[in-house]
Amino acid sequence: MAIPCDVSPLDAELSTVDALARLQLLARRAGHEVRLQNASPELWALLSLVGLDEVLLVESGREAEQGEQRVGLEEEREFRDPAA
Repeated sequence: MAIPCDVSPLDAELSTVDALARLQLLARRAGHEVRLQNASPELWALLSLVGLDEVLLVESGREAEQGEQRVGLEEEREFRDPAA
């Protein structure tokens, strides 16, 4: 079951990224997943920079401009839990 999470009010900070990663980990341990919605371009870029764009399901909150590739739901990949 995917749980939508509106992240539009969140700042693009490492503490935010840490909290979102922990939230996803807890959700997956319970058999669910968190789907991040309305991520700002800055937050999306930070998630990408730290490599979590491949782990977290992120939906962009902005429209693609003409000639720009549309950023939408990221491809789901297997999450490896280091505690398992």
